[in-house]
Order: sequence, then C-alpha cells, then structure tokens
Amino acid sequence: MKFLNKVGDYAKEAVQAAKYIGQGLSVTFDHMRRRPITVQYPYEKLIPSERFRGRIHFEFDKCISCEVCVRVCPINLPVVDWEFNPQIKKKELKSYSIDFGVCIFCGNCVEYCPTNCLSMTEEYDLSTYDRHELNFDSVALGRLPTKVTEDPFVTPIRELAYLPKGVMDGHEVSHTERRAGQTPEEIIEANMN
Repeated sequence: MKFLNKVGDYAKEAVQAAKYIGQGLSVTFDHMRRRPITVQYPYEKLIPSERFRGRIHFEFDKCISCEVCVRVCPINLPVVDWEFNPQIKKKELKSYSIDFGVCIFCGNCVEYCPTNCLSMTEEYDLSTYDRHELNFDSVALGRLPTKVTEDPFVTPIRELAYLPKGVMDGHEVSHTERRAGQTPEEIIEANMN
C-alpha cells in the first residue's frame, strides 16, 4: 500500500511538472509569432514621432537676450550671458548654454521664445562618458540637427503605431509612406458627412 501511494504521488508530480512545462512552452511559442521589438542600435534607429522632444537647437543671430526661456523653465536652466550696448541701446548676447544633463525636455523654452530662436530636434542620442560634456554652449546648440532618415549608415525603422494598416514589420516601410490613421482633414470630412 505504501508503495502504491508513493507511485501515485510520483505520477501526480510528473503530471504537474508536464503541465508547467506545457505552460512555459505555450508562452515561448506565443512570443515566436510576435513582431520583434528589438532594434539593432546604432545600425538601426527608430524614427521619432512627429512631436518628439529631443536636443534643443539654438540660433544665435535671432536671440534678443530677453531671458523669457529662463523664466519659463521649471528649473531655470538656460544660462544667458549678455551685455548692454549703450551705443545701440540694446542687449548684446555674449553666450548661451543649456545643460542637457539637467534638462527635462519640457519644451517651455521653445514654446515661449518670442523670436523662435529655439527649436526641438529629433536627436536623442546624448550619451557621453562625462556629464560635463552635456553642457552645450551656443556653438554646440547651433549645430544643425541630424535626422535618422538622412543618415546613410543607419536603417530607419517605423514603430508599430506608425505603420500602415496590416504591416507588422517596420523594416519594410519607407519613411515617406503614409502612416496609420487619418489626417485631421479626413477626420473633419468624415464627421461632416
């Protein structure tokens, strides 16, 4: 009788183990049918969305040293160094800098700038070995932004949310192809009918 109880317990444990293995394999097979979400960075890069907030671009010639960007910044981040010129009775900008190690990329400085000398770019790769290298002066901020779609060494990939209907692989879609969903004009037209 003792022997049969041990055999029965062993059989129950074997069935339970097979059940757990089956559950694990079902998860594995489920993931095998899904779209891969891994990007082979830096050889492949995702195309940022239309309103992506990346590195700030600064145009030195447009700045009037009003310091509105400093006042609207939640952490008073931009450093604006200016000097009053009595001959022309205006402020003259000497230097401008932003520390991207501290910046929260809220976009307030860009939104409230009266001369539009600040703009958000698609650049998100701001990695360095020294955090002091993230303090960009007016020369570094004035560097023209690079786009993922214009880099010849990188394959641009569209995220799933931006793929046309029915397409499940971002490698197959050109960056010029229309994205999923309707344009605002199409939405208005559909609601009017």
